[in-house]
This record gives sequence, C-alpha cells and structure tokens, in this order.
Amino acid sequence: MAPDATAVGGQGSDVMASVDDGTGAPEFVIADVSRDDAWVSIQLRDASGLDDWR
Repeated sequence: MAPDATAVGGQGSDVMASVDDGTGAPEFVIADVSRDDAWVSIQLRDASGLDDWR
C-alpha cells in the first residue's frame, strides 16, 4: 500500500472501522469503502481504545 495524502475534493466518502481476526493476530482496520485501496490497519493490541481518543 503506497501512502497518498492527497485530498480528493468534492467527493463523499464512506469510512468504516472493524476488527479483522482472519489470519494471525487480530488487526484494527479503518477503510474508506468508497475508494479502492484506501485503508490502514494496525495490530489490535497496539491500537488506541475509544477512551484514549477522548
């Protein structure tokens, strides 16, 4: 996955988060499902909890 910080003007997005426990250690995934290849993930044990974001 190549980093791309370019803003896309005038387009809506549909961002979702989930926990993927498919293979190996569970991962926290954030994805813009309205665009191809627009996602990031981190191992769940390293992700910040909701209270840490407040």
